[in-house]
Amino acid sequence: MEFVDTHTHISDDAFAGEVEAVVRRALDAGVVQMLQADTCSAERTAMYELCDAYPGVLYPMLGLYPGNVDEHWRDELDAMLPYRSRGPIAIGEIGLDYHYGADTAALQKEAFKAQLELARDWDLPVNIHLRDATEDFFSVMEECRGMHLRGNLHAFSGSAEVFERVQKYGEWYVGIGGVLTFKKARIATDILRIPLERILLETDAPYLAPTPLRGTRNESANIPRIAAFLAAVKGIDLQTVASVTTANARKLFAI
Repeated sequence: MEFVDTHTHISDDAFAGEVEAVVRRALDAGVVQMLQADTCSAERTAMYELCDAYPGVLYPMLGLYPGNVDEHWRDELDAMLPYRSRGPIAIGEIGLDYHYGADTAALQKEAFKAQLELARDWDLPVNIHLRDATEDFFSVMEECRGMHLRGNLHAFSGSAEVFERVQKYGEWYVGIGGVLTFKKARIATDILRIPLERILLETDAPYLAPTPLRGTRNESANIPRIAAFLAAVKGIDLQTVASVTTANARKLFAI
């Protein structure tokens, strides 16, 4: 049984000195591929060094996380360009996040649209971070409607209506992680209306560890826990969840 963790941050300081053990635990758990989300130029070198050290296991994305967007965002995008030849499998994580305020909303929307255009030009899927900015997200997507984009909404905890709404903008999946296991999480109900053929598994490690590990450092080895919970919610067997979500990830990200 094989799994893919479609969103993790193994280069995060939380894993300093333990990367080899973290990767080994994931592989032992059947998580054979782990996609590394990019956040800004300051972290990119370390991420690429790890991906180079674990070819065929760790895969890099390129992106500017919305929480890192400021007036210098164009410089950050320019810093991404030399990495085109180094095999990014997606533009991400990108998007909008107004959770702590909307002071940079205009800049975030500009940076988001520019990165969607980059994904179109490079023919890559996008990995979307979306938090408390749903309507602005859809306004940007409407501006980009003719781009034939594809990608996923990572750490998805939104509604089935949001999932259905985004489908008119291309081929879209949702990344399901530890939030699914949280008590009273809405996604545990709405997931019943999202077909397995549009679901990816992820951890967002070191964040969002699943129950009963909530509050501890998350890691890719926890993917089977999330998969088992998803299987129980949907009333299907774990093997089906593993095979379908793994095929989804490999199709979307061409890995």
